[in-house]
Amino acid sequence: MRQWQGKRYWLVGASEGLGAALAQKLSRAGAEVILSARSAERLAEVAAGLPGKVQVVPCDVSSDDSVAQAAAKVGAVDGVVYLAGVYWPQRSQGWDAAQVTAMCDVNFTGCARVLGQVVPGMVARDAGHIVLTGSLSGFRGLPGAVGYGASKAAVMYLAEGMYGELRNTGVDVQLANPGFIKTRLTDKNDFSMPFIMTPEQAAQQMFEHMQGDRFAKSFPFGFSLLFRFSRFWPGWLYHSVFR
Repeated sequence: MRQWQGKRYWLVGASEGLGAALAQKLSRAGAEVILSARSAERLAEVAAGLPGKVQVVPCDVSSDDSVAQAAAKVGAVDGVVYLAGVYWPQRSQGWDAAQVTAMCDVNFTGCARVLGQVVPGMVARDAGHIVLTGSLSGFRGLPGAVGYGASKAAVMYLAEGMYGELRNTGVDVQLANPGFIKTRLTDKNDFSMPFIMTPEQAAQQMFEHMQGDRFAKSFPFGFSLLFRFSRFWPGWLYHSVFR
């Protein structure tokens, strides 16, 4: 069981949805939370509802300078959780270059920017907790997820590599792969979303994962099995099922 009391956790992408709900969990557990996202107004609203010590540091993860300035304000942390993400439903037949680039830049490259400011210090101290947010859509190429699925697959790959390199050190690396979560992002979808979770339900799953020492958790469990085992299907079967 991880100890939260007195620990400082930087949540990047905490202005709403899963990030805001997870901030509640960590704050109630006794951690000091530092909230980052682009909207200072939304962050202030989240901060006002937290029971514990909180700091608001607005940050645009698509900007090197903004991330570096935010990291300088935040200072050394015990943990960082990357939750920032943007999403638009996207197929190759309706490719929107600006949207696809934004999904890759925020969801993956933004993650790399934040980690670049945090990981070296954790490695030097031989202490830290890194939690990245992937997606069930990142296990294999998914129709209708151009940009989003690729960006999440990249985050999952990054987490896997870091875990392998740091697993015998004092720096813990974890990955959470949620399914559908009811937010303004999934409100864009015009298709059925099986086993869709509220942000609070997803945050509970993620918080429970963070308390343990397992590397990856994909949830909801039953729904995640479809995506996890699809990696072993032959191409013709996978594309027939997910077309």
